[in-house]
Amino acid sequence: MYTVALLTVVAALFEAASAHGTFVTSVTNNDVVTKSSDPVWYYHVQNGQPRPVTAGWDSLNQDLGFVSPDAFTSADINCHKSTLAGQTYVNVKAGDTINFFWNTWPDSHKGPIISYIAPCNGECTSLSPSSLKWSKISQAGLLTATPGNIGIWATDNLMKNNFTAPSVILKNLKAGNYVVRYEIIVLHAAGTDNGAQIYPQCLNLKVSGSGTVARTSGVAGTSLYKRTDPGIRVNLFNSLASYTIPGPELWTAAN
Repeated sequence: MYTVALLTVVAALFEAASAHGTFVTSVTNNDVVTKSSDPVWYYHVQNGQPRPVTAGWDSLNQDLGFVSPDAFTSADINCHKSTLAGQTYVNVKAGDTINFFWNTWPDSHKGPIISYIAPCNGECTSLSPSSLKWSKISQAGLLTATPGNIGIWATDNLMKNNFTAPSVILKNLKAGNYVVRYEIIVLHAAGTDNGAQIYPQCLNLKVSGSGTVARTSGVAGTSLYKRTDPGIRVNLFNSLASYTIPGPELWTAAN
């Protein structure tokens, strides 16, 4: 049963969400909806209740905030602030499309949407975020450049599609346990140093299928970005003709 204190906190969180950042509330795969982490998990624990069992990694993002570029060299860049591993898995097949549903998204928060995957080499549920090695599997940024305007971005499609955006699990990926890292990089303040806002979300996947391609390497979260990268330090309001999505090259070996 929820306490009055917990319900009060929940109401405050939803009020804050309407004005600031957001989080992935659930994912769908083959019409099956699976709940992801919710920032309210922390208040369950504070009220003597166990962490809700979800595949999503729980973070100290109760302010519905972001990871800033000055934290690119900390473990927080992996899956958000002070993250704890998800306690279960979303079952998917290699080649499936996962749809990530965000609780909301502000129109002013334009930027790219990027997906990564990391093998767990065992159970994901006992890992720390700093142990994960990432491979980029999808990305979308500036979709349409508009002279005299800020253009159409991947986040605009997110809003148009009821705060939902897809990521395809590589069809030849070897079966096993993985963490998918799904993030939005927000650029409305990125014209100044440390102005970009990064919203990473992580989720445990149990991948099945006959794929044979394993990922034996990857990039540590602390090496994904630099605060001076052209896709991190960029003026959104300069009527961009193009945009360089930050991070490593797409990993396509398991496509």
